[in-house]
Amino acid sequence: MSRSERLLSLLQVLRRHRQPVSGASLACELGVSLRTLYRDIATLQAQGANIEGEAGVGYVLRPGYMLPPLMFSREEIEALVLGARLVGQRADPELALSARDALSKITDVLPGDLRDELTASTLFAGPGLPLPEDRVDLARMRQFIRSEQSLRIAYRDEKGEASERLIWPFALTFFLGARVVLAWCTLRNDFRSFRTDRMDLLEGPIGRYPKRRLQLLRAWAEQNGIPERML
Repeated sequence: MSRSERLLSLLQVLRRHRQPVSGASLACELGVSLRTLYRDIATLQAQGANIEGEAGVGYVLRPGYMLPPLMFSREEIEALVLGARLVGQRADPELALSARDALSKITDVLPGDLRDELTASTLFAGPGLPLPEDRVDLARMRQFIRSEQSLRIAYRDEKGEASERLIWPFALTFFLGARVVLAWCTLRNDFRSFRTDRMDLLEGPIGRYPKRRLQLLRAWAEQNGIPERML
């Protein structure tokens, strides 16, 4: 492995860890000595990577360091293409358009051979089952989630029973047969899932809910036995 590839790999490993990770663990994962690991970290810090920590304590990469798209591997490019095409199939029109725009921006800065790989990709997202029509604006729903806003909704469950709920939405999921908002329901005092084709927005945003959305997401994942690394 060349030094540039090793530095890129170190950045990728650090990106996967949200908490400080020891130098010994990093060195083991990369297959290098501790001395080489410390030297590589110093090199990345000198190049502008906001890596905090020290020997014996651990290291963490803080947000803000941008990895140039031209450093993507062919497999990473294929993953981006397939992901964008899946978003185009499953997401709402605004998000699908954003996925295409993001892919175009990446294409513009790739070197010629990788640009050809992207445009000639043979990975496709096949058509799935038709999705029911959303009764809420998903672009607005994503904004409510980002700004951690409470909402009042009308909801009709699978049995057709109607109710009004005050919810704290914290995530939006895209399944093959439906789009679903994950939220804390104050009526049930528990986490609940709400299909977007069965809900109507009655009032919102009402105000910021008292917890951070990542707190809610992690608590929901723990309740459902979902490892944090999958979030």
